[in-house]
Amino acid sequence: MPEDNLLMIDSSEDNADLYFATRFIAPDSFVFVRIRGKKYILINDLEIDRAKKQARVDAVLSTSKLARAFKATTGRSPSLTDILGAFLKKKKVRDLLVPANFQVQYCEPLKRAGFRIRYKPLPFCGGRILKDRRELGAIRQALVATERAAGKAVQTLKKSVIRGNKLYFHGKPLTSEFLKTVIHRSLLEDGCTGEHTIVSCGPQTVDPHHRGSGPLKAHQPIVMDIFPRNDTTRYYADFTRTVVRGKASPRLKKIYAAVEAGQEIAFRMIRDSIDGKKVHDAIQEYFTGLGFRTGFMGGRAQGFFHSTGHGLGLEVHESPRIGRGSDVLKEGQVVTVEPGLYYKGTGGVRLEDVVVVTKKGCTNLTKFPKFLEI
Repeated sequence: MPEDNLLMIDSSEDNADLYFATRFIAPDSFVFVRIRGKKYILINDLEIDRAKKQARVDAVLSTSKLARAFKATTGRSPSLTDILGAFLKKKKVRDLLVPANFQVQYCEPLKRAGFRIRYKPLPFCGGRILKDRRELGAIRQALVATERAAGKAVQTLKKSVIRGNKLYFHGKPLTSEFLKTVIHRSLLEDGCTGEHTIVSCGPQTVDPHHRGSGPLKAHQPIVMDIFPRNDTTRYYADFTRTVVRGKASPRLKKIYAAVEAGQEIAFRMIRDSIDGKKVHDAIQEYFTGLGFRTGFMGGRAQGFFHSTGHGLGLEVHESPRIGRGSDVLKEGQVVTVEPGLYYKGTGGVRLEDVVVVTKKGCTNLTKFPKFLEI
């Protein structure tokens, strides 16, 4: 069976598959085509010189030059799909495989021009799922920066002064916003950018994706979830710790111990060919056995109601998943392990490390220690 002819039209700044295929970053959309194993970029003159130097493709073609040739032949000014269609016909291509999120504005004109289009679920470039040595190095690099930032946040909490149930730093109330600034400044110094960082406290921690705001409180859980991207390699890290500045309640200590043990269950089970659902179910059963029930209580989801983990790479959330759906893990995949328990009146606890799946187990790439009280 002949190799599929692949087509993507997008900005590689926003599309991880397009960046993976070309290793070229551009803020505006361009055309990528793979025809019988050969890679082509069709791009505007603003980016063409840079693309010729940086893109890992066989040929970089000017859309304006192709447009002039089209107009000379037909007498009319072409659209991008006109240019692309003429190029594909010249290459004797009629069948195309496109990603599931391929834009209708390009799809419909190509169909009308007689091209047969099939769709592939994301990720479009299957090679993204298994990480090579270079990619593992890039993820480790991002993790090192993340752990350094987390360390500075912990030191800030350690230096804070407890007055009643409030935290003060250099005489001012210590806030979620200030701690995020500490984290983001450290990340920037290491060539990474953090977005949507979570520093939540107390009741906010019951919502796993609450970004956090306002004063941080003593003796209450503080969840720090940091997932920056390295500005050079484009690879992500993902990391979560839950801490308390002061004294944790007995129930919070039990929840923390359960979550930490749940993580260890995953570390022991993850290996090549294991179904991620089995890992997730084992942790869920362990929590239930300890009396930590999951379900809707008091009008909201409580307990362990999110997945155990997800793939990590050029996107912070990518395949595979370790959760309720069946998704078999493979050697060379990089996944997060982040069980959590969340209860009104107590708060939430989540711990997250990054591991690489090996033939007989997994290797934890995260080195930051785990502790509850500061």
